[in-house]
Amino acid sequence: MLINKLNGKRKAIDRIDKDIVKLINKRAQIALEVGKVKKEKGAVVYSPSREKEVFRQILSLKNTVKEDDLMAIYSEIISACRNLETTTKIAFLGPWATFTHQAAIRKFGSSAIFVPCAVIADVFDEVEKARADFGVVPIENSNEGSVNVTLDLLVDSELSICGEISLKIEQCFLAKEPKNKILRVYSHPQALAQCRNWLSANYPDIEVIPVSSTAEAAKKVSKESFSVAIASEAAAKIYNLYPLAKGIQDGAQNFTRFLIIGKTKTNSSGQDKISLALMIKDKVGALYNLLGVFGKNGVNLTRIESRPSKKKLWEYIFFIDIEGHIEDKKIISTIEKVKKHCVFVKVLGAYPKF
Repeated sequence: MLINKLNGKRKAIDRIDKDIVKLINKRAQIALEVGKVKKEKGAVVYSPSREKEVFRQILSLKNTVKEDDLMAIYSEIISACRNLETTTKIAFLGPWATFTHQAAIRKFGSSAIFVPCAVIADVFDEVEKARADFGVVPIENSNEGSVNVTLDLLVDSELSICGEISLKIEQCFLAKEPKNKILRVYSHPQALAQCRNWLSANYPDIEVIPVSSTAEAAKKVSKESFSVAIASEAAAKIYNLYPLAKGIQDGAQNFTRFLIIGKTKTNSSGQDKISLALMIKDKVGALYNLLGVFGKNGVNLTRIESRPSKKKLWEYIFFIDIEGHIEDKKIISTIEKVKKHCVFVKVLGAYPKF
């Protein structure tokens, strides 16, 4: 009786799977037609605002599947359909299996072509020279703060921020063999900082060696004995490493935000963010007066920090995120008023909030 019931449920799943495949193929056909129209108009295939709208509609429905899982499924469907229109090439901070690589896959799906880069500057270079359509770079971690290299490059680059993605970070302690003596640990400086307390409590005398990425650390350990890497579980699978411990980051809520950089200007999605870089005039009350502009104009400021300009002693560039889109009348008016308090203002990008 139970076997018959189980077989009946399986047959029902088989029928649903056939319907799903038919609908995916129907979606793909329409996507191809959309691609032809875009090509005629000279429009880009990837539209962050449209993608945001699709996800918003999907998540507004009553779902049994978890939101993250549903978004992952639809990212792959969208990626497969987009790949029928044109192949999208994505540069990212590599090598394979970095958290940036995982964020890139989450954003663009596995149908895209991914180009690993040794350093963040190379990601910018690949996109600037049109060897990649978009780049994915880390911008800040919830526990350790901003990635300063990315901030500095954004100021000098002609590329724009056209999207963002937040990824939960779980760091693992990876070794080539499970029982070897451990003498040294490799990882990216941010990852080492995220696991500072755990390392101090469990391996106080271990030699700590910073490298360019967590995946580079895993790659090194795959060729060495007596060494471990702090990296992702995905890196363990790619480089055939054994996870001695998982979730070793000091903060339970450990997220990294990544930016999508490119030459695409994004349309308003209705839930947008603008990133600005600005240098205020050197006079009393300048910063106070500048911040007052946002408040008086009813513009919500979600982030502010400063970095040395590297051009003049004790001169700083402020990085500010505000809610809205660059084409909103209120935002246009606000930025014009902000300019009166600044030496320069640069819009780094206007893009859908993740």
